Amino acid sequence: MPREQSKYAGQTVTIMAGKLQGQTYRVEDWWENVSGSSWMFAQGNPACLSFAMRVGLQDFQVPIDDEVLYGKIDGFGNLVHISEII
Repeated sequence: MPREQSKYAGQTVTIMAGKLQGQTYRVEDWWENVSGSSWMFAQGNPACLSFAMRVGLQDFQVPIDDEVLYGKIDGFGNLVHISEII
């Protein structure tokens, strides 16, 4: 069952923390709503792999949970944890 749509869906926000800080991010919705499952189980998905590597290597601590948004930076799909935009 999909979760309620993110309050950021359809908005453009600025990433406030982490390696993508300062980037403009166009939010589509929660990753779970876009894909139908957790980012942690999306084997081989480039956006999920990139997110896992990015948060694993950065100094800013990102919780390992499903509070993850899907959106685009310069037209490319990216996952961003909600804590990175607020």
